[in-house]
Amino acid sequence: MEEVLTVRRWRRYGADRLFVTHESGGRVGSVDLQSGEVVVDDPVLEAGLRRAAQEYLRADVPELVLPLPRVTGSLDALDEAGLDAWLGTDRPRGERGSPLGVRLERLAEVGWQTVHDVPLGRQGTVVEHLLIGPGGLFTVSERRHPGSRVAVRSRTMQVDGRSVPYLRDARLEAGRVQGLLQSAGCAGVSVRAVLVVTGELERDPAQPPQDALVVGKHEVPNVFRLLPERLDQARVHAFAQVARRRTTWVR
Repeated sequence: MEEVLTVRRWRRYGADRLFVTHESGGRVGSVDLQSGEVVVDDPVLEAGLRRAAQEYLRADVPELVLPLPRVTGSLDALDEAGLDAWLGTDRPRGERGSPLGVRLERLAEVGWQTVHDVPLGRQGTVVEHLLIGPGGLFTVSERRHPGSRVAVRSRTMQVDGRSVPYLRDARLEAGRVQGLLQSAGCAGVSVRAVLVVTGELERDPAQPPQDALVVGKHEVPNVFRLLPERLDQARVHAFAQVARRRTTWVR
């Protein structure tokens, strides 16, 4: 029986990505259609990931299933040119994670672990980053508004005076992740939402966000280094092991 890859497109909160998975359920990688960044979970299948993305963009369908033999090997010049036309020729190749993801990975030296592109359920919802370390567990997502004024107070957030649901959505996401981790055996685990903002961030110190942390991108990763220790390394490792199991999230 022929093995296949599946390509799905995910659009949410201004993000636009392609996710490629193997028929076993394992992730092959993803392509950010806005920045052109390519995340490869299995380097052996990098050429397959790139060809799958090119085939998907050519077909312009919600979901595409490709036989694995068609997506192995290098891209030919025509296919590479097609992918370049969509993503741009300056895209990073084989880079693991977004620029924010790279910043979070720097915390590994002080005992933190990061799981990127966590799939929640079967509907295409994805947590950008799950950060696990001495300071606790955090869902981390980025909102880009360069040149805009981003005001945060208590339970509200505004971009140039316009209300946005970022805080509510982040809290709901963190709550869902917490529930799934607890169901997978992580007793007593607590997950907090973090929003990383690109823009002119204004925070009201008298009314900080409830149940969420809002920081500027320049504050990452140091903001996490300064958190008080809540978990020892044994628990960090155990929670990270559970977080990396696909069965934890697909329920």
